Amino acid sequence: MSIFLIGYRATGKSTVARLLAARLGWDCVDADEALATRYGRTIRQIFAEEGEAGFRDKEAAVLDELCRRPRLVVATGGGVILREANRVRLRSGRVIWLTADAQTIWDRLQHDPTTSERRPTLTVGGLAEIEELLRVREPLYRGCADLVVDAVGRSPEEVVAHILLQRRKEEG
Repeated sequence: MSIFLIGYRATGKSTVARLLAARLGWDCVDADEALATRYGRTIRQIFAEEGEAGFRDKEAAVLDELCRRPRLVVATGGGVILREANRVRLRSGRVIWLTADAQTIWDRLQHDPTTSERRPTLTVGGLAEIEELLRVREPLYRGCADLVVDAVGRSPEEVVAHILLQRRKEEG
């Protein structure tokens, strides 16, 4: 069974996925990086050229392939949960929702040099947009999640330790 990390952008999914996979001895895939590699364009370029619907089609195809691989830790894109078919696919593994409040996300985005290169631009902008998207997406994240982990005030290593502790409790 694979592990899928879900959550809004800048909640630490990619970093936690790499660390968690290393601790488990599993492979790790950042779904957005896999998508960009496969289609030869950044996420931002795909959004600009094909719109959100075109991007979401490509995202769904990549997710479908990743769901077929065992013992994989996947950092998903923040909006992967927007399509019901993706939410169903995610249930093929264990789903961990990394959470953070809007202000923390906004602060992280401001300090992440990859934001402008890789991520689509926030449309209306800023903190207000993050708050609105979190409000809309929260029920979808919650509906998918087997485990919810607050990533605020925890290092990526502490998040991984928490996930592994919960995993041991469930198995034992």
